[in-house]
Amino acid sequence: MKNKDEYIFECEGIYKAFGGTQALADVQLHVKKGEVIALLGENGAGKSTLMKAVIGLHQPDAGTMTFEGKPYSAKGPVDAMKAGISMIHQELNPEPYLTIAESIFLNREDTRGIILNKKKQNERAQKILDQFDFPYPATTVMGKLSLAQMQMVEIIKAVSCDARMIIMDEPTSSLDSEETEHLFATIRDLKSKGVAIIYISHRMDEIFEICDSVAVFRDGTYVGARSMDGVTRDELISMMVGRQVKNVFPKTDCEIGDVVFKVEGLTGKGFSDISFEVRAGEILGLTGLVGSGRSETMRAIFGLDKLDSGKMWLEGKEITIKNPKDAIRQGVCMVNEDRKNYGLCLFRSIRENISLPNLPARQKGLLINQSREKKECEEYSKLLTVKAGSIEHNAYSLSGGNQQKVVIAKWIMANPKVLILDEPTRGVDVGAKSEIHTLMCQFAAKGMAVIMISSELPEVMGMSDRILVYHEGKLNGEVSREEVLSGAATQEVILAKEFGGK
Repeated sequence: MKNKDEYIFECEGIYKAFGGTQALADVQLHVKKGEVIALLGENGAGKSTLMKAVIGLHQPDAGTMTFEGKPYSAKGPVDAMKAGISMIHQELNPEPYLTIAESIFLNREDTRGIILNKKKQNERAQKILDQFDFPYPATTVMGKLSLAQMQMVEIIKAVSCDARMIIMDEPTSSLDSEETEHLFATIRDLKSKGVAIIYISHRMDEIFEICDSVAVFRDGTYVGARSMDGVTRDELISMMVGRQVKNVFPKTDCEIGDVVFKVEGLTGKGFSDISFEVRAGEILGLTGLVGSGRSETMRAIFGLDKLDSGKMWLEGKEITIKNPKDAIRQGVCMVNEDRKNYGLCLFRSIRENISLPNLPARQKGLLINQSREKKECEEYSKLLTVKAGSIEHNAYSLSGGNQQKVVIAKWIMANPKVLILDEPTRGVDVGAKSEIHTLMCQFAAKGMAVIMISSELPEVMGMSDRILVYHEGKLNGEVSREEVLSGAATQEVILAKEFGGK
């Protein structure tokens, strides 16, 4: 029998449907004061849908919620914030022309009567930023920040509300190890003050490090709750997916062939004098702290950013890439870490998103071969296990993980010579991670050269044939798969290189 007084938040019998899709069915959740509870489940399991219902972005079709012992409902996030509940969303929606201070205090501005007190607001924001050692002043425009820095601003904003319950949806998905530790220190401080944290993440190591208990969802239903004491990783995965996932990093050894892609002396914004090569059948892992130059290098190679100097060769022939169209035409494709801004047309269908860069190959004269397009998009959608009622549904309607699968599907369909994957499993559940990793090995087996950037060291170590380590815009070492398998290159060794060690 539960002691009702010990729970700060409870929900019972929550139902929510979108059209013919039942997103939540008889869901429950119980959160204690000062508790960090993990919310686990595959993409589309209903985690984010329930949390959006809690803050008023969705209205439940049925069910009850209580907060601090009183009946609770919210008409929107501002309503929830006034009640004492804030949320850090997985998908960021920053206003690029607002300053950091304006973003933190949006809808709760400092005023003198009806006049905005900008000076006081900036001072308050700067004080909070200094507590987090944030490297930019409060007057900086949001559009100048990186994805990871925007994520930190969202975290700071949620903490600054003096909320009694904070929902964190994949809060570390864009953070490096140092920033993650800073977040964990903040969570422990909040916990000591009695603040409840609902923590949604697919990163099992984080769940075991920071959480007290875990609630598991599957296919829009509540599976059960467990204390972190005594529960195993395999048990949680089995509860999440309803089956055993034996190997999250199913790396298979492929025959390594000739050099497919080579660069020398690449220099641009955030990186300098970068030289490396990647061979047919090889998965080359890139690691380093956020801002170390790894993503910046790949963006310049793909033509998203300007390359100041350096040379590139594809299959022995020197090439020039001025923009993404050049890259795609020559067989270089990239899955960007920021899928919303660079990977998807959110209000276009899944079919249109997958086929968009592949239309020339499906043309008959001036017309698109629509039957072929639809058939192939269906095939690739099923291959990546995109959870949707139809490929005609808008990408916007998908969960973050399923959006990522659509981005990967469109580039797989292009059959590139070089495939760059920047955080390919960001926000993706454990079952889908295993599937994506298996596909990476299949691409490599077909002779594709794969370059993978990841902030998760276990992923880099588990999937790479070679690892290049970035530090402050330069390469600071190389690690072979043999060194990883023999134990000569541990996570600690690679992390030391990320921080500048030799």
